[in-house]
Amino acid sequence: MRRGIAATALVASFALAATACGGSDGGDSADGPVTITWWDTSNATNEAPTYQALIKEFEAANKDVKVKYVNVPFDQAQNKFDTAAGSKGAPDILRSEVGWTPAFAKKGYFLPLDGTEALADESKFQPNLIEQAKYDGKTYGVPLVTDTLALVYNKELFAKAGVEAPKTWDDLKKAAATLKAKTGVDGYWGSTQAYYAQTFLYGEGTDTVDAAAKKVTVNSAPAKKGYETWLSLFDGKGLHKADTTADAYAHIQEAFVSGKVASIIQGPWEITNFYKGTAFKDKNNLGIATVPAGSTGKAGAPTGGHNLSVYAGSDSAHQKAALKFVNFMTSAKSQASIALKNSTLPTRDDAYTAEVKADPGIAGFQGVLPAAQPRPALPEYSSLWGPLDTELPQIAGGKTSLDKGLGTAETAIAKLVPDFSK
Repeated sequence: MRRGIAATALVASFALAATACGGSDGGDSADGPVTITWWDTSNATNEAPTYQALIKEFEAANKDVKVKYVNVPFDQAQNKFDTAAGSKGAPDILRSEVGWTPAFAKKGYFLPLDGTEALADESKFQPNLIEQAKYDGKTYGVPLVTDTLALVYNKELFAKAGVEAPKTWDDLKKAAATLKAKTGVDGYWGSTQAYYAQTFLYGEGTDTVDAAAKKVTVNSAPAKKGYETWLSLFDGKGLHKADTTADAYAHIQEAFVSGKVASIIQGPWEITNFYKGTAFKDKNNLGIATVPAGSTGKAGAPTGGHNLSVYAGSDSAHQKAALKFVNFMTSAKSQASIALKNSTLPTRDDAYTAEVKADPGIAGFQGVLPAAQPRPALPEYSSLWGPLDTELPQIAGGKTSLDKGLGTAETAIAKLVPDFSK
């Protein structure tokens, strides 16, 4: 997340923090219910109402607990929680992006959940997602929703052009040219964001760093090959040129949902927005395929999603109530309800009911989960995309060379993990 918060934003975050923790806001009476605070980072319009409804259900079944719901914008939440936890005023529960979990655990802000009520159903969750919630051998989050990237495409346009979902990046280039020739629209529009470029690294069997070997690998030969492939997909027949503006994400999304481009790389968090587009009034027109493979012949995409984590600074009464709430929110029943209303992916197999899988978006993304690659338990890992988010648009826009841009990113990443070699 971006640093350098303005002074007014800092004041606001301290004010929010001061009333966040149920144990410090003076709202509990000796014989009354315990009030816990939950900072939810979901979309306030499309997703939050579902969580608010579940809170009412939880409170009805647990008269001894009240839940104070606070929706915190995702792009502000990491910094706000960091500030609040550092001043001992954080919320009792945080919807923590998977990349934040080890970072906050390292700082001692999260409570270990092993053996607690929150993880009573641990065996029901997908093992790789539990593993991704661990730091230094302990579990600090319960997976609430998961996601990964896929090639999403317009089935009608692909059928009109007589092409199938590509298996490799070379196949995608050929398909894009055919789509342009037969439908008049671009076949593919790629992103310059580092997170989306991860698929190209995984396709070459590499990553930004090798956590086990403690080595920065973003400028290695395999990584360079992956980024060369990524760069080549901005130039050619049916391949949309790179958008390096601040609104690039919105431009790409709008073009896809309106049928002006036939395919993009995207995640399940956009399923509800896909369905709002003119191209996908018929939900079954949404095609979802595993991202194309690199030269290794294997395809890989980053694993994202969110855990529910409990603040280590809360008192025992609030922690006990928080653990009960986390168990409820991550239950199969709650996850199925969330999936049905928000079109997000559950983290436990028993939540993929027949009704949930009737949503073609959820069923499609469930099918590509085997290609999702867990992130290493490295607290700094998510921050490594920052330097690349600066350099990749410059490379794609022709303002710097691939070699120079990756060299600059390598230097910046090395500073973030000073004990790693280059």
